[in-house]
Amino acid sequence: MIEWLAGLDPQVLLLGFAVLGIGLALPLVVAALGRVRRLRLATGTFYLLLGACVVLLGVAAGLTAASLRTYQRLTHEQLAARVSIRQLGERHFALTLQPPAETPRQFELRGDEWQIDARVLKWRGLATLAGFDTVYRLDRLSGRYADTAQERSAPRTVYALSPEPGLDLWSVLRRYHRFVPFADALYGSAAYVPLAQDASYAVSVSAFGLVVRPENSAARRAVSDWR
Repeated sequence: MIEWLAGLDPQVLLLGFAVLGIGLALPLVVAALGRVRRLRLATGTFYLLLGACVVLLGVAAGLTAASLRTYQRLTHEQLAARVSIRQLGERHFALTLQPPAETPRQFELRGDEWQIDARVLKWRGLATLAGFDTVYRLDRLSGRYADTAQERSAPRTVYALSPEPGLDLWSVLRRYHRFVPFADALYGSAAYVPLAQDASYAVSVSAFGLVVRPENSAARRAVSDWR
């Protein structure tokens, strides 16, 4: 039984709970309305409240599944994206972000460096038995100035990398972490490296966070000079 649960996709499991919850709620609501019509208000109200609770649990499971769809499963260090850079002007760059098996996305950044942020969620206990692996999501891309005075006054460029489909699971778990025993840890991770003409980088992610590595001579030269 445990091996069977571990083999299921957690999103499918949550969607199954959502459908089951709504399916169980419908007979309860019908029974409640029947009792109200027969003036059995006490039992009718009880069934109605019970049906509403089941519906809410089903909706919560569905929203959680939708939010988890914006995260990627993480079982070992893996490639999260490749980045290529082209200079447009002084401290003005075009950056192409290419996650695996996704359409490349282009951004204009200003500054001396580029920074990428990610969210990481780790599970434990029954959640791991149900197949909930550590998951991550690329969260934000931004330009960064080496000088702190320019960071405060110069034009900033910041982009969100992932949509938030209704329920912000990250915020919910952060706020109510002590009430969710199956959430082991959740944390943000960020890495930044220089912006340079023709530089290419590989962004990897592991349970310890993000790592950015140069992939060509332009990137290696920029990182070497930057240090």
